[in-house]
Amino acid sequence: MTVKNNARAWQRMLSGRRLDLLDPSPLDVEISDIAHGLARVARWNGQTLGQHAYSVAQHSLVVEAVFSQLHRARPEQCQMALLHDAPEYVIGDMISPFKAVVGGGYKSVEKRLEAAIHLRFSLPPHPERSLKARIKSADRIAAYFEAVTLAGFTIAEATKFFGKPTRISSEGLPLDPMPTTEAQQRFLVRFTEIEDMRNAAESCQRTAS
Repeated sequence: MTVKNNARAWQRMLSGRRLDLLDPSPLDVEISDIAHGLARVARWNGQTLGQHAYSVAQHSLVVEAVFSQLHRARPEQCQMALLHDAPEYVIGDMISPFKAVVGGGYKSVEKRLEAAIHLRFSLPPHPERSLKARIKSADRIAAYFEAVTLAGFTIAEATKFFGKPTRISSEGLPLDPMPTTEAQQRFLVRFTEIEDMRNAAESCQRTAS
């Protein structure tokens, strides 16, 4: 992707950080900015039922909840599931049909942002293939439930595009659209819970060795 010499390729965050979109540094990534941004990005282009927009932050909570229920995952894997859409705090949420139209330029920016975000939190730059597949499966399950509950899809339509879940139900998942500040806070709380689990596991490993 090319940018004109005089074009601004960075975004100023509320934390005060300036994140370069073409060469993002992990040092300019803050979880507070991610939670703030994702809580204000609407899934499904805003075409969802409810008084509030259904945000990417809330979707991320659903995906991580599905992932955690289906897999005996390590804390860092749960954290990558929670952060699977984190680049969207900068670039927004594009529906899949539009991503297909935009093509490779979008994906290259997304991958650089993912690497910077992961490295900021001492995670691998990208999930390994098997983990990525498991997170993607949880993402599609979340999309199915969102489609039929919030986005006006029939069961037949949602099944065609996302596949009908067989190992998990929507019961207990946080699908009721939340106010922005609640989604932001719950995302931060869950991130901190997982971070605490990571720290505890690492402390046990050090003690054992």
